[in-house]
Amino acid sequence: MDDHEIRAALDRHWAASEAGDFDAEHQIYAEDAVLDYPQSGERIRGRRNIQSSRAAQPNRKRFTVRCITGAGALWVTEYILAYDGRPSFTVSIMEFRDGKVAHETQYFADPFEPGPSRAQWAERMA
Repeated sequence: MDDHEIRAALDRHWAASEAGDFDAEHQIYAEDAVLDYPQSGERIRGRRNIQSSRAAQPNRKRFTVRCITGAGALWVTEYILAYDGRPSFTVSIMEFRDGKVAHETQYFADPFEPGPSRAQWAERMA
């Protein structure tokens, strides 16, 4: 699978995530994929367990992809994941093997107010 095909698979994955299509969303994962959430210390093994854990999440989720970059086996997606309207800035690091995601690590960060010590050098992002 070349970079263009992986990028297309990622576009389908994130579109399916936004649509709540759990079957299409998880086609990108290898059967033995591993998903890590370092902030909570959780590791989920296997595509079916990853899909089940996400389907069991009760909140309404919205995905807004900001940037996808990568090449070869390593791809990073920056996106905003909103649970019931509350945004969380998220980074997904996906490692591919044989055209499927073998390992994903996701990091989440809540928004915060800008620090006054940086005000003279900073501008507000849209």
